[in-house]
Formats: sequence, C-alpha cells, structure tokens
Amino acid sequence: MAQPKLFFILISILFLNLSFSQEENLEDFTQTIGGSKLNIEMVAIPSGSFNMGSPASEVKRNEDEGPVHTVKLNSFWISKYEITWELYNLFVNRAIDTIDTGSSNSDLNIEVDAVAGATIPYVDMSLGMGTSAGLPVGNVTQYAASQFCKWLSAKTGHFYRLPTEAEWEYCARAGTSTIYSFGDDPKELEDYAWSYENSNNTYHEVGQKRPNPWGLYDMYGNVAEWTLDQYIPDRYQTRKGITESPLELATETYPRSVRGGSYYDDAEFLRSAARLGSTENWKMRDPQFPKSKWWNTDAPFVGFRIVRDPNVPKESEIHNYWGE
Repeated sequence: MAQPKLFFILISILFLNLSFSQEENLEDFTQTIGGSKLNIEMVAIPSGSFNMGSPASEVKRNEDEGPVHTVKLNSFWISKYEITWELYNLFVNRAIDTIDTGSSNSDLNIEVDAVAGATIPYVDMSLGMGTSAGLPVGNVTQYAASQFCKWLSAKTGHFYRLPTEAEWEYCARAGTSTIYSFGDDPKELEDYAWSYENSNNTYHEVGQKRPNPWGLYDMYGNVAEWTLDQYIPDRYQTRKGITESPLELATETYPRSVRGGSYYDDAEFLRSAARLGSTENWKMRDPQFPKSKWWNTDAPFVGFRIVRDPNVPKESEIHNYWGE
C-alpha cells in the first residue's frame, strides 16, 4: 500500500520542480494582438532580491524613500517600452475585439466583451504633443491603464497587469544599487532619459534613448508610469526583514503610486527610488460631473508600461489587479 503514496509524492515533487523551472526560465517574447499589426515586446525579468528605497545620504532623497529594506520578487515579464497611443487606442476603439489571436496556450479565460470600454476622449488628451506612431500614451488614469491590461488579458489569454511599485523599482535598478542604473552622476541622464533638461517640454517616441542593463527603455523620464500600489508615504517603515512581493492594493482613488519621473521633471525626480502620489489636480480642468474615471485633463506626463505575470491569481482575487 506504500507504493501508491510514494508514487503520488514523487509526482507532486516533479510537478513542483517543473512549475519552478518554468517560472525561473522565462524568456523574452513578443506579444501579438489578434486583428492588429501592432505587438508588444516583453522582457523576461529574473526572480531575485534587491534593496528598495534610498539611504539617507542619497542626494535629493525624500523621507518616503526610507528606510532601505530588502524585497524579494518572483520572475515576470515587463514591456520593453511604455505603452503607446497606437496600442492604447486599440482598447479605446474596440474594433478588433472579436478577432481571435489563434492561440490555444491560455493562462486564463475572460470574455472580451465583459471588459469595460473606455470613453472616447472629448478633447485632445495629448494637449498638442501628438498621438502618432511611437508616442507614449498620457493623461490616462490608473483605472484606465488597468482596464487596458484586462482587455489585453482577454485578447491574449495571458495575465497582464500594471507592475507593483516594488517590481517597477527592481526593473529600474536592473541589478544596480546606484542612484540611477547607469551610476550616480545625473549629468549622464541625457543619454538615458527625456527630462526637463532636454525634452523641450514634450514627450518623445519611445526607445530613442539608451536602455538600462536589462534592456528596458525610458524607465526614467519621457512619461512617468502608473504602478498598482496605493501611495503610502510611510509604508517602508513597517517592513521588517525580507519582504516578499509587496503590494499595497488601492482602496482609495488618491493617491496612487507613480514612478520614473517625466519629460517635465528635473533629474532628482527620475531617480530609481523617487516616489510620487497622484492628486485630484490631474483632473482639474475636467468639466464633467462626476469627473471621468478614464481620462485626466492635466497629466499628459503620466502613462504606463505593463507586466505579464506567470502566476495567475485566483478568480476571486484577479479583479483586484484591474482596478475593480
């Protein structure tokens, strides 16, 4: 009678090892979108630990960046570039919803018509900076960015979401511990980022500057990027020892966490550890009542990039990751 039990144990160990191996051996891939010629290049990010936040000695450092603490993360994929207007408008227009990707390798099954549709913008949300090919989307709310992720998940059968604040900083640092991934000297920032110093007060086509050591473009500047987290200024003070995959699920509309700084910011706001919380002022000129949950009117400097997570949450939890 011991043999069946032993067999079950061996099979269980084999399954666990296989699952671990699949997660650890992620490879870069290109996500196609059925019905469109556009695609999204995804970069495989290895699991690991890093020191999140900045030491008190870091120049221009803010109180919400400390104390430095160790964070451990599982592997995932993140988009090589910020999401562009072209890609986002596929979600807004919804003309390709019924065109299948032709892939049977799905991690989840969501009906695409169950995804909320974004409103058509009532003014030029780029505020004159343009929505042509390669330009990063801006003026979208965190909810809108999350619903884009849900729509893409329904279209592809893979679990997409915004990066957590910890995942974002892990990717920005790319294995480094300096102020920026290229070192400590902000004079070198011009080679890697569009900031107030060189942007001429506008965003630029993604991927024009040098990538970081993990092959990610525009992690600093161009447009700042939404994360999943509620922005809690003193949260780091409560983290002790090694914190695994932290996420502060948002329960209030403001403030939400934004990272990376933008074309409108000075170098100090583009540091890997720099944090920012959203405000109601980003919708100040919105004439609607209630104000739009999809669009900001005064934050063209905020966009997003996406994560594909190989670990799909339970059905009862997954909607928490899409702003619902």
